[in-house]
Amino acid sequence: MKQRWIRRWRKRVGIALLAVGIWLAAVAVWISVFGGQDRAKPSDCAIVLGAAAYGNKPSPVFAERINHAIGLHRSGTVEYLLFTGGRVTAADKSESAVARTYALAAGVPAAAILTEDVSRTTGQNLQEAKRVMGAKGLRTAVIVSDPLHLKRAASMAAGLGIEAVTSPTPTSRYRSLGAKVSFLAREVFYLRGYWFTGK
Repeated sequence: MKQRWIRRWRKRVGIALLAVGIWLAAVAVWISVFGGQDRAKPSDCAIVLGAAAYGNKPSPVFAERINHAIGLHRSGTVEYLLFTGGRVTAADKSESAVARTYALAAGVPAAAILTEDVSRTTGQNLQEAKRVMGAKGLRTAVIVSDPLHLKRAASMAAGLGIEAVTSPTPTSRYRSLGAKVSFLAREVFYLRGYWFTGK
């Protein structure tokens, strides 16, 4: 009797684990497919999600995002570039300040650049971007980030009431299979967490 109960329990656990695995795989595919589509359309601004900066230079990942946003501005798709990202330590320049300097050097007019310098997470990036947009009277945005980051960003933006579409960087510094799998696994974890907690 006990062995039969153990077999049933193991079977049920196995089915549950399989179901969870299939669900997580489906979420991963959804994230990948979503991030592969460029939905950019004429909007008030491009919200560039923050990434690491080293001293006065953006990290390669951040530079890709900034370059893509500059391209959207030059093409007339967006009027403003809204750079997000704060400081890791008080001695650092904020990510958004580094991005602003980079964009100015690339020829973007200062009047077309907006920044916030207090956010440290994707959710905070978007919350602060919404605040800046409201102060400037902007309604629509194109969210710019790496492809695998965009499904979570779009979900968070919708939750905040930001009218936004997404535009992935055409090239990503997450090029190796290991880096892509790691990034995707992280996004599956955080997106699932956002669905359950709203954070």
